[in-house]
Amino acid sequence: MISNMRRVYIDNLKWMFIFLLIPYHAAMAWNVWGEPNYIFFEGNKIISSIVVFLNPYFMPFMFLAAGISTRFALQKRTIWQYLAERLKRLLMPFVFGTLLIMPLMTYIADKFNCGYHGNLFEHYLVFFHKFTDLTGADGGFSVGQFWFILYLFLISCLSLGLIVLQKKVMPECRIDLPLWMICLFGLPLPFLHELLSIGGKSIAEYMYMFLTGYYIFSGETISKTENYKWLFLSIGSIAAFLYVYFMLWSAGQYPMLKISKYVSEWFMSAGLLGIGKKYFLFHGKVSQYMTKRSYGFYVFHYICIVLMQYVMYQWYPENIVLLYMMPVLGAYCLTFMCCEICIRIPILHCFI
Repeated sequence: MISNMRRVYIDNLKWMFIFLLIPYHAAMAWNVWGEPNYIFFEGNKIISSIVVFLNPYFMPFMFLAAGISTRFALQKRTIWQYLAERLKRLLMPFVFGTLLIMPLMTYIADKFNCGYHGNLFEHYLVFFHKFTDLTGADGGFSVGQFWFILYLFLISCLSLGLIVLQKKVMPECRIDLPLWMICLFGLPLPFLHELLSIGGKSIAEYMYMFLTGYYIFSGETISKTENYKWLFLSIGSIAAFLYVYFMLWSAGQYPMLKISKYVSEWFMSAGLLGIGKKYFLFHGKVSQYMTKRSYGFYVFHYICIVLMQYVMYQWYPENIVLLYMMPVLGAYCLTFMCCEICIRIPILHCFI
């Protein structure tokens, strides 16, 4: 029962974070640091602040939460059952998304950014033969947001090997860290970021967060994050705001930019766990529904954003407020519609 209650707040935190992806990814159309995007309008620092504020801790926290969930999962499943579940839950949706959703996203990107005049079926050849920066913004091959699913599959498998070895060498492994050690556990993050990094996304950094979730925050240490939740959240929030300032509004502050990024990553993650443990232990109809739909929401949300931005640009090309808000609201509606449709189609249900 305790394990189930612990898992409830992790599930609630995950679906809440996943639903933030629509305003986050919609804002990428205004990024000011020159990152290619499927739809790009113009640089806007205010809208870009949404991305920059969430960026340091958004995906690291998702891997941290996945590590905690893995600890709970392995209490109920054998190693082979867990691997089979990872294959079904991660690898199949990755293939589905890359083969069916990404060609459509890159087709729209090619039309919007590069003036492509062919049809969608013709663009499939472009998608599978054009390899450039792998962002998909020029119509070339990309795995898009499905990089997270691929990384999570790889990290789950790699971590499982370490977990099996640990259980043979040290069957009882309980870690309860004091406050000062929790703070120090964030120190390796800047050094791990460049290891096994593809496009700025480090397998080593995310695997560290995954294992930290599995070994540290799934045990008694979580009570420390609850007790010091406001301290962690305050430090993390201040660091996130400083990161926005150094990234968008100041120049020549690279050391401070890097420090604020990793301080925010670690302390916001710890603080959010503490907040979740204290306030998100609810399990009503809404939370159950959101938890069940969150994975499908992740799969479909970005294509819905791109479609809505492409359409809305034809109507409101000069109105920045409407051009941001309308696709965000429309993408929420369209994404839920896609989830509800696919969950009722057996052949598609298995992919989400």
